[in-house]
Amino acid sequence: MTNGLTMDDYPLSLTAVVERAEQFHSTKDVVTRRPDGSIARTTLGACARRARRLATALADLGIGDGDKVATLLWNQAEHLEMYFAVPSMGAIVHTLNPRLHADELTFIVGDAQDRVIVVDESLLEVFDSFRLTHHFDHVIVVAHDRPAPAGMLDYETLIATAEPMIWPLIDERQAGAMCYTSGTTGRPKGVVYSHRAIVLHSMAVALPDALGVSTQDTLLPVVPMFHVNAWGLPYAAALLGARLVLPGPKLDAVSILDLIETEKVTMTAGVPTVWMTMLDALDAQPQRWDLRHLDRLIVGGAAAPRSLLEGFDRHGLRVVQAWGMTETSPMGTVSRLPADLENCDDNTKYDFRARQGVAMPFFDIRARNEDDGFIEWDDVAMGELEVRGPWVASGYHNGTGADSFTDDGWFRTGDIVRIDHRGCIRICDRSKDLVKSGGEWISSVDLENHLMAHPSVAEAAVIAVPDTKWGERPLAVLVLRSGMTADPEQLREHLSSEFARWQLPERFEFVSTIPRTATGKFKKRDLRDQFTA
Repeated sequence: MTNGLTMDDYPLSLTAVVERAEQFHSTKDVVTRRPDGSIARTTLGACARRARRLATALADLGIGDGDKVATLLWNQAEHLEMYFAVPSMGAIVHTLNPRLHADELTFIVGDAQDRVIVVDESLLEVFDSFRLTHHFDHVIVVAHDRPAPAGMLDYETLIATAEPMIWPLIDERQAGAMCYTSGTTGRPKGVVYSHRAIVLHSMAVALPDALGVSTQDTLLPVVPMFHVNAWGLPYAAALLGARLVLPGPKLDAVSILDLIETEKVTMTAGVPTVWMTMLDALDAQPQRWDLRHLDRLIVGGAAAPRSLLEGFDRHGLRVVQAWGMTETSPMGTVSRLPADLENCDDNTKYDFRARQGVAMPFFDIRARNEDDGFIEWDDVAMGELEVRGPWVASGYHNGTGADSFTDDGWFRTGDIVRIDHRGCIRICDRSKDLVKSGGEWISSVDLENHLMAHPSVAEAAVIAVPDTKWGERPLAVLVLRSGMTADPEQLREHLSSEFARWQLPERFEFVSTIPRTATGKFKKRDLRDQFTA
């Protein structure tokens, strides 16, 4: 008998991660490239100590348990301090994507009910586009070369005058972070991450057969810190003591390659678009950069083509593909070559590496077909991928999107997959008609609805077509009203009032009729067959 006692009920809270960075990894570098290209250097320990003072400053402004604190920041040291401070004090850090249209940002901050926002001075123009649509109790500005604008608080001044906070005891199931994703209607949905989920995710991504993060690494997350917590890499770096290189807003191939070379980066992560432009730069000037330290490039956010894997192999660089979603924190599967395939021919290896990978430990997968049965793992049958696990959402903020979750608690991903005998998934299609461009979702339904609000447009269908740079781009197929005219530039101008520039269709095709199913829905598969070429 054990008298009911087993192990210490130690809370899996981010407080422990932050304290570990402060106590064990205090001297590890945190390197930030500012918007002007200059380099700022600090350490994990300094960020953790500043986070204590930042937390006190936020508490003095009235922020308490469960309050949302928004960030409009790049990948920079101040963003890392927000990652540390806000969850550790019991509040929720809510990262905003500055690429979104002002209307979407307005909806998101209102839905989340953010009380305070921290903005980098280079993003004040983005903030101005929606600041009057939502009341923030306080606006804090990370100012580099000038004082914070009138009526706003200066980030450095707040930290300088605050006492370090002694972290409160945090329940591991308490919310610590929040991101928004888009659904089929295009309305963003809030995903709230618990401390427990983030801690377990941080440990899982560090496993050797996942991303293999260690204290020997120098990590460069090209993936933004406003995009699903930069795939968990900042927290993994704090937990394991890896050096962290934060690239700021300059994400062109040459700038990233220069940073990889000068900082001796061992692992970097981003969407395929980034790596495609990097590969072009390497092919054009193969001798320009010394990348001997770069061990692996993690690609996610969209499927990586085989040509990308082959291209980097030519330069002696290894691409590792991973899959996940905002709802999965995001890492779910990783495509690591199994030991028994090491001696196979190149074609077999590339075929496996081009898949989206095998589920990480504690991440369960299954796929359901149209007849509501579960598919065999024979790499032939196709079904919608469903997942569950300790870092998978069980619902959306404010109770929206309940149909995305099954009655027995699995999340419906919307991805149509095949699964082989190893449990390795291959994404074949999507059950929804969202366009994924450069790792970001674009709603075809929203584009269609707004196009059909144009006086010249009778019908509109938007489909995803392959694009060598962005993975996918939206293409609009239109039927004009009798006697009416419209050209692509007029239609883009019409859409620009509701959508960001990168969300606008690349092409417009004008037809007399759009094929429909028996129930009156657009037959988008026929349109893809017609216009993909």
